[in-house]
Amino acid sequence: MVLTLRFFHFVEQLSGLCHHYLVKTLINIWTNPETGTKFRFEYNHTDSFEGLDVNKVRQVYGVCFYKNQIVIVKIKSMWILPGGRREEGESIEEVLKREIMEETNMEVLEWKPIGVQTVFEFGNEEEPYYQLRVMCRVRPFGPFVSDPDGGVIANKLIDPKDYKQYFDWGEIGEEIIKKAILLSSS
Repeated sequence: MVLTLRFFHFVEQLSGLCHHYLVKTLINIWTNPETGTKFRFEYNHTDSFEGLDVNKVRQVYGVCFYKNQIVIVKIKSMWILPGGRREEGESIEEVLKREIMEETNMEVLEWKPIGVQTVFEFGNEEEPYYQLRVMCRVRPFGPFVSDPDGGVIANKLIDPKDYKQYFDWGEIGEEIIKKAILLSSS
């Protein structure tokens, strides 16, 4: 079950500079059906990851455009956006490029931040971590053969407006895809 809450707040300190921004925060509560672990996700759009503690970044996922379509990947029986875990010492750009190459056999040509999702595990709220969402333009190296980790079993190109036929992340997903489409046209 996913519960979505919305609220607005002002951020006065951002990247060490004093700014006043109206920030829309979306909150989802989700329980992992396999483990029973409960999570709270707080999502905010951003135009920059500057000032973000990269050591708290666990995952980077891309809304990857090839021409006017987006790339999605299949893990087990689920379709999702390509991306994955940050390895020790990797920058945000390095993890993005590595994961996209491994999962899609595509090269990231350019990328822009979409948003930051802060993840809190119930019972361990003092140790939140970040999942980053980016828009990127890609081009294939050649056909997809296999993911070195063995997790991704297929990938495909779809029209961005059809993403809910493959995965539905509620209002957070809608906001991510809308901003990715906007960024891809600029």
